[in-house]
Amino acid sequence: MKVEQLLQSKSLGGVLTVKPGDTISKAAEMLSENRIGALIVSENGEQVDGILSERDIVREIGKNGVGCMSDCTRDLMTSTVVACGPQDSVVSLMSKMSAGRFRHMPVVSEGKLIGVVSIGDVVKARIELIERENAALTDMLHGKV
Repeated sequence: MKVEQLLQSKSLGGVLTVKPGDTISKAAEMLSENRIGALIVSENGEQVDGILSERDIVREIGKNGVGCMSDCTRDLMTSTVVACGPQDSVVSLMSKMSAGRFRHMPVVSEGKLIGVVSIGDVVKARIELIERENAALTDMLHGKV
């Protein structure tokens, strides 16, 4: 399965982004309202400047207290972001996410942000594939093919 197929199965309402100068408070509000775990940081909504996860925010609160809520997203974001393309395989995403120990990956095509996939999306896609393969094998064993 390719990333583009995975994106098609998601409900697309656009990719949520925050600007590098937006406050952590605004980002936390967006994460909460949309029930998501990460936001892409982008000045123009097309190029990826960084990624900010709920874990980044919690770690900073734990380290320096709630005063960080007035900091800018650029202060807490991960600026070296691993991205994937629509033709990448879901298996390669699993490998990259496991090796890098991160849960969200922007999808970039021709230099522009087109989506975000989470480890949950990847696991769901793999489970669905395994279930389809299992059903096909079961049908073969019972002579239904």
